[in-house]
Amino acid sequence: MILQNPVYAALTGPHASFAEVRGNARRYPEAVAPFLGLPGEPTEADWADAAELLGPDGVGALMRPEFEVPDSIKLDQVFDLVQFTAPADLPAADPEAVVLGADDVPEMLGLIALTDPGPFRSRTIELGTYLGIRRDGELVAMAGTRFSLPQYVEISAVCTHPSARGQGLATRLVRAVAATITATARAPFLHTGGTNTTAQRLYTSLGFTISNRMKVSIVKAV
Repeated sequence: MILQNPVYAALTGPHASFAEVRGNARRYPEAVAPFLGLPGEPTEADWADAAELLGPDGVGALMRPEFEVPDSIKLDQVFDLVQFTAPADLPAADPEAVVLGADDVPEMLGLIALTDPGPFRSRTIELGTYLGIRRDGELVAMAGTRFSLPQYVEISAVCTHPSARGQGLATRLVRAVAATITATARAPFLHTGGTNTTAQRLYTSLGFTISNRMKVSIVKAV
């Protein structure tokens, strides 16, 4: 199933132009995202290509259901993720949401550092459309699209400044980002941490359904 291996589906599909490639292994440039992609059933040769792609000091994040790594790869950390797919009635444009661009990246990185919704780097904005809500000129909430698959697009970087929480801004932005996705005739999906019960409750309340239990495995070449 394509959603069980979203990084590889993106890097061999709509995001192929971003891919750093060795054999069947794919990765995003470090300034874009930390993710590494491999086929659904990687061979020894695929793992060897991944190790070469990472290099002696490189680190990659594999996102997929639980799997075993060979001796040529060091498993550094593993995190649980829950993957959700969106209901058909989720999308709703928001008049207060503005498209964020390259000039907004420093402020976006500041909001990410404050709220820690997941990896977001200096060039992550290139992966899709990011929307924000400003109050008195300050960026107080944002969300956007990250992995782009043939039939799906991921909603990512959903975060709200602590001073603006409890106002429903995350819900509004998730709906607004979903509207940009369905406009391309694809369906929204997203991931949240396995221990982030607050986010899981939010997405469930919006009608999202669990599609997969995932792992993010941080790996290094031995």
